[in-house]
Parts: sequence; structure tokens; C-alpha cells
Amino acid sequence: MKYIEKYYDDYVDRQLAVGINDRHRSIQRWLVKFGLKKGDRVLEIGCGIGTQTQLIANYLGPQGHITAVDISDKSIETARKRLGHYRQVKLVAADIVQYELEEEFDVIVMPDVIEHIPLELHHALFGKVSKLLKAGGFVMIHLPNPYFLAWCHEHRRDLLQVIDQPIYTDVLVQNVYPHNLYIHHLETYSVFLETSDYQVIVLKKKPEEIVYQVKQPDLRKRVEQFAEKVRLKIRRHLK
Repeated sequence: MKYIEKYYDDYVDRQLAVGINDRHRSIQRWLVKFGLKKGDRVLEIGCGIGTQTQLIANYLGPQGHITAVDISDKSIETARKRLGHYRQVKLVAADIVQYELEEEFDVIVMPDVIEHIPLELHHALFGKVSKLLKAGGFVMIHLPNPYFLAWCHEHRRDLLQVIDQPIYTDVLVQNVYPHNLYIHHLETYSVFLETSDYQVIVLKKKPEEIVYQVKQPDLRKRVEQFAEKVRLKIRRHLK
């Protein structure tokens, strides 16, 4: 993983030059849509220099808290300089799979990072994520559309980072479902391109027990509706 850490140490200047863009703002809107609340406790995996962290911290307010983790020491050092005045932000340079966290979180967000984590680590990653997620909370994964990423591998390798794996849903499921998580929502949509270039995926913990309340049909109402249809057919026939 050292080569990955070095790559993202060298990637800091590019992140600073880009700053907060439409992708970050889109991720923030999705988080709010799926239930991020002011005062929540959030874990961000793959925070980089803290661009998404800043948006989340601003939304959470002083009563909330965000722990933002990245494998790159230089990225975290830069994030601390940028966000040092945010008391509700904790920045950690670590491998999330190995880093020990004792608390649980209302929301765990992975903003365009899972495609950069080697596939062989995903099983352990989601085991950790499941352990850290509060009951009733959610995990939000934002990632490039795997078909777009596969196209980039064939036609535009200059757009790729050190590890940029297409994460197809069937592969994701194999690493998610064994850890008591399930896909609650998946949507493919556009951020920068006319064709769909990104996906947003929401995971939740499987409930211990599911109780479905199925309403009994109103038989009298259904009979009346059927009778009305018959009357209409008779009238048309008589005409």
C-alpha cells in the first residue's frame, strides 16, 4: 500500500488546484437526501485534502462531528492546515482497515475512494464498515460508473489514477452481503458527462426481523368497481 500512499501524497497539489467542484456538491446533496442530519456523527473514508469534509462539517454544524481518514500523510497534513479551525473535524492519516475506532457512526461515506482500494481488501473493508455503522444508519458510496471506468481503461488511460478498478455491482454484493449489509439504493447518473458517469449506492444493515403489514383488500369496493366496469361495457354495447 506504500505506493498508493506515495501516489496520493503527490496528488495533493492537483486536489488543491481543483478545489470543491460539482462532484463534491453532488455527493453532499445525496447525503442530505438519504438522511444526513445536523448533529450526526460521520465517518469519511478517503477524505484526501478535506474538500468533501469541509462541506459535510459545514452542514453538520458545531453539534455534529466528522472523523475523516486517508492513507496519505501529506493529504491529511494539508487538510489540517485547511480545516484546523473546525472543532467538529478529526483528521486521521491511516489505513481504515487497520485503524482501530471504538465509536459508531450515523453515516459512513466513501466519496470516490472504493475504486482505488484493491479488490482483495474489500471483504475486510466492509467488515469494518459494518462494525462501525450504527443501527438505523447508512453507508453512502459514490463511485464512477464501472462501464465508464472500463471505457477509460481502453480509451483514456490518462484519466486513471494509480488504482482505478471498475466496481461492478455483482462484485460489490459479494463483499457487502456477508457483513449484514444490503443495497438499499443504487442509481447511475451524470455529473460531468451527458452519459451517466457516476453511481451512488446506499447500504444499510439488514434488520433482525422484518414484519410486513399487508392491507386486506376492500372486497366491497372491488365488487363495486367491477360492477361499474360491467355497466360501462353494457352501455357501450347498447349504443
